[in-house]
Amino acid sequence: MERIDAIHGLILRQSGAIPYYHRRWILTDTGVARSSMTAINTIAAWPEVATHYKRLAAARLTDLFASNPERVNELSREGAGLFLDLSKNRIDTAALDALCGCAEQTGLGAARDAMFSGQPINQTEGRAVLHIALRAAAERHIEVDGRNVMPDVYAERQKMAGLVDDLRDGRWLGYGGERITDVVNIGIGGSDLGPRMVTAALQPYHGDALRVHFVANLDGADLAPLLQTLEPSRTVFIVASKSFTTMETLTNAATARRWVVDAAGNEEAVARHFIALSANPAATTEFGIDEANRLTFWDWVGGRFSLWSVIGMPIALAVGNANFYELLAGARDMDSHFETTPWRDNVPVLMALLGVWYRNQFQRPTHAVLPYDERLGLLPSYLQQAEMESNGKRVKQDGSRVELDTAPVLWGGVGTNAQHAFFQMLHQGTHWVPADFIAAVRPHHDLAEHHAGLLANCLAQTAALMQGDPEADDPHKVFEGNRPSTTMLVDELTPRALGALVAAYEHKIFCQGHFWGINAFDQFGVQLGKTLAKSVGPALAAGEGASQDPSTAALIARIAARR
Repeated sequence: MERIDAIHGLILRQSGAIPYYHRRWILTDTGVARSSMTAINTIAAWPEVATHYKRLAAARLTDLFASNPERVNELSREGAGLFLDLSKNRIDTAALDALCGCAEQTGLGAARDAMFSGQPINQTEGRAVLHIALRAAAERHIEVDGRNVMPDVYAERQKMAGLVDDLRDGRWLGYGGERITDVVNIGIGGSDLGPRMVTAALQPYHGDALRVHFVANLDGADLAPLLQTLEPSRTVFIVASKSFTTMETLTNAATARRWVVDAAGNEEAVARHFIALSANPAATTEFGIDEANRLTFWDWVGGRFSLWSVIGMPIALAVGNANFYELLAGARDMDSHFETTPWRDNVPVLMALLGVWYRNQFQRPTHAVLPYDERLGLLPSYLQQAEMESNGKRVKQDGSRVELDTAPVLWGGVGTNAQHAFFQMLHQGTHWVPADFIAAVRPHHDLAEHHAGLLANCLAQTAALMQGDPEADDPHKVFEGNRPSTTMLVDELTPRALGALVAAYEHKIFCQGHFWGINAFDQFGVQLGKTLAKSVGPALAAGEGASQDPSTAALIARIAARR
């Protein structure tokens, strides 16, 4: 017999697989948490959602506004300083209530609580998922394997803060006794996209103490031009890799290491010019990185959710520790909102449910993210990894194939540039795309007329997508309209507001993975190509690909002939 949360009662079972019936977090006699779940489409409330879809599928947004003067108020929400206007979406309160009923029936609350309490909800890898612990209050008690992780989180943060202050304040000196002026973060995926995006977004908060750079691509065209602009004696490299075995990162790091050693004339310089962010201390020692310059994070921190950990060191170096802590505080605000707010008013839950509505009722295969803020230009790229690496899966947690389509293709670009690129398709293409428009009410610059024009364009585009111009005389100028969008506003793009925005998307991802019955926190899909590269590499070096498939072998032969 197993013990289960009292709200669900007791479940009796024989040994073997647990039947997947809603997500319920079960503590076994061995103390291991397991889950049972059924995807959202198989619960009792889902047919009601389908009924609302049939009712609304042909409805026009303009008619929905005309028939309900309170529509904007009824479909606007706010949480942790993030305001959502959902009223331009092809939904109404009845359909939204039905979706919230589905969220309740799937056991979303129990799943959320399991994540926040440190249960190993990443079942395929047997790990907890605790990016929320990285920004939680110090007094919060969160256990993994019976150990409260919060003291470790704060100890590593304090160690990082000391290194950040040493670099920013000029106490860290290079091998020639000179102050460090440049820091280069070498990572890839979650060790690059999050810190790079946030560092760019918080540009107004940068000081002049350090210049922070990012290198990710294995392509030498990423690293080589940067090295030409830097002085080895004034440059520190951060090597960010949980395993410290990531091929792209270690290749770039090895090149940077040779560059420093060759300039200094000795191996001892490595200790003064490299910092490691890793969970593999032995490998960092072998590389030559001083123990004082090694920072740790844990296997319960997923790479794409790791910017709140020591992986965020480039952010802190750019904006200072105080602003980095404000970023964490904003995420903590959203965590609290997600943890305590009823589904009907819960910002990330509504974002997730709306995504399910479009993906699985309207069968929309893509979703656009359109920040009207130059500083958020990297947000779509960051969210591509966060969403598609998390939920781009076809197998449920029990190993069976999903019955529903999962993650849409996420794409986008920064306004107003995007208006002169792909908005033609958004307005007049043969299929419509749900879109998030994101803007800040107040800018960080004093060019008021620029910001007024930017906001005007943001609001006008959402209005144009909704209203269209279906009665135009020229068929080439007909806009069908009725194309949905969500408008997301923050008062100002501060570190705290950005933290809340990013955390909202993180919790949206978690919720959608739950609704689809998949594990959002593994990423086996990134491994096969890396594995094959281990055999392709030697074949390419030898110029002989007989062991490869015919296409790959022919490409190897062509490259060898023209090298």
